Amino acid sequence: MPELTLHQIGPNASLQDLGREGYLRFGLSRGGAMDRIALLEAAALLGQGLDICAVELPSAPVRLSVSAPQRVALTGAPMLAEVDGRALQWGASHSLEAGEILSVRPTGRGLYGYIAFGGEIETDFALGRRSTHFTGGLGQALVSGTVLPLGADAKADGPPRRLKPDARFDGGRLRFVTGPQTGLYSEEMLAAFEATRFRKSGHANRQAAKLEHDGVPFSAEGQLGIVSEVIVLGDIQMTGQGEPFVLLAEHQTMGGYPRIGAVIPQDIARIAQANAGAELWFERISLEEADGLYFTEKELLRRIRDASEPLVRDPYDMNDLLGYQLISGMITGQED
Repeated sequence: MPELTLHQIGPNASLQDLGREGYLRFGLSRGGAMDRIALLEAAALLGQGLDICAVELPSAPVRLSVSAPQRVALTGAPMLAEVDGRALQWGASHSLEAGEILSVRPTGRGLYGYIAFGGEIETDFALGRRSTHFTGGLGQALVSGTVLPLGADAKADGPPRRLKPDARFDGGRLRFVTGPQTGLYSEEMLAAFEATRFRKSGHANRQAAKLEHDGVPFSAEGQLGIVSEVIVLGDIQMTGQGEPFVLLAEHQTMGGYPRIGAVIPQDIARIAQANAGAELWFERISLEEADGLYFTEKELLRRIRDASEPLVRDPYDMNDLLGYQLISGMITGQED
């Protein structure tokens, strides 16, 4: 069986897929990749489905190799990647030969990069998935020297593909919808919330991201008497001091802090990928608008696959140039 060897890897790197559905009532949030779009992008580049699993790199360098030819997809936060000194384009798929060393290091733009393989990672399942859920005690961080099983990549020599660059790594607008506790905030408070320019705090992890601002706290009427209830991905919780936290992949499943609204699924990756200090702001949209923007992950995968395109390689870097058909026909030069 082919193997993936992690020669060097930074802290808190892990295996991630799209997470576990159906366990919220047991106290386990869905978890999975912090940037779910990046995982779907990798699946599109490799011709895989929604069961894809990848190595998630939280601003961490990595050096790895495979024991048999594999395609690799590099998605998520843009990073510098090279194979044995040859630079690779990010947001694309590439061929990796047995024994070659793939090196990846952060650029400081975005937080979570992903590396997926054409043969797919074949570790054991836990509750039906391979993803690590740190707060739920499922799986563990990857460490240097780890060896992981891979499936054979039947399309290892397939043509590389690329994606169009995306701007979700630099902060920006977070669209949100109202919820059952939005009415506890006055219209003046809601208007101030939308007008505020927040900064992402360094206090952020896979559970939630804290946002800082210089204005007055966002307090809600009766906020100290709220009964704990189910909370979900994207909820914007306000602490007793009126500081907003956006709940992320491994959020807790119950909470008693007031929620001013919930970030729509399309913008979760934007807050997850924002670096500390990045500017973020909120825009309230209607439920009808949110429904119109929503796509299932299956449909989103299809759209990303349709938007991908062949990766045009520089002939100077093509060690296998002679393997291509460079001439498809001949003429005499005397044709009419």
